[in-house]
Amino acid sequence: MCMMFWTTGCTERKPIADSLAVDSVIDTTLNVDTMEQLIEEQPMPVAADELFDDFIFNFAANHKLQIKRIKFPLQVDDCGEKRTIAKSDWKMEHFFMEQGFYTLIFDTERQMNAVKDTTINNVVVEKINLANEKVKDYVFKRINGAWMLVAIRKSELSQHPNSSFLSFYQKFATDASFQERSLNNPVIFTGQDPDDDFSTMTGEIAPETWPAFAPELPSGKIYNIIYGHGKTSGNQKIFLMRGISNGMEMQLTFKCVGGDWKLVKLSE
Repeated sequence: MCMMFWTTGCTERKPIADSLAVDSVIDTTLNVDTMEQLIEEQPMPVAADELFDDFIFNFAANHKLQIKRIKFPLQVDDCGEKRTIAKSDWKMEHFFMEQGFYTLIFDTERQMNAVKDTTINNVVVEKINLANEKVKDYVFKRINGAWMLVAIRKSELSQHPNSSFLSFYQKFATDASFQERSLNNPVIFTGQDPDDDFSTMTGEIAPETWPAFAPELPSGKIYNIIYGHGKTSGNQKIFLMRGISNGMEMQLTFKCVGGDWKLVKLSE
């Protein structure tokens, strides 16, 4: 396999666990019940309400906090059918904590900056069931400085502004032949230089060498977090995977070219 690389400066990656209020207890070898028990022993710092990411990890792992931060009776819109959930009927929602990583979908790199915006007061966590073509939105609002789950919305995937990309992604993640046909020629690759921890290598991946670089992608069900803006469609999607207990991060950039989605860049 032949590739040409050039070295560039890199930004320091911050381990995902650093954004947790109790980073010492996050370990993928622990089951969810154990994590919940350990996290509940320490109260969530007030500062965790500043950034939604700090809050959601605690919310997903702390049963007592989760109950406290839900506005009951919780309003549910199930494809147009309205109902409510009482506190006594609520079941603990761990979101992506059980899989050890989470995913994000952005339209642009600039949009990615919203993750660190402390002025945002509205966030939606999407549970996207690609296999069943269903979407479940958890709507959070910051009320009097505290993040609260205020509503749940259920809808069909076909109604999602990104339905075209999401349907494409499901096939891209599960069909190797389709994946290779959906590669831009070439795909730009950026990764850590194995000879220098402080630099990255950038090069090009030709379709015939793709199997050596192809990552294992989540399929069936994925999550997305929408920070402060509505669901949008566009000709570019940045699919980001981030580890919860480590500094793992992978970014795939797709562009719609001539009506077909293509992977144009892979960054690790």
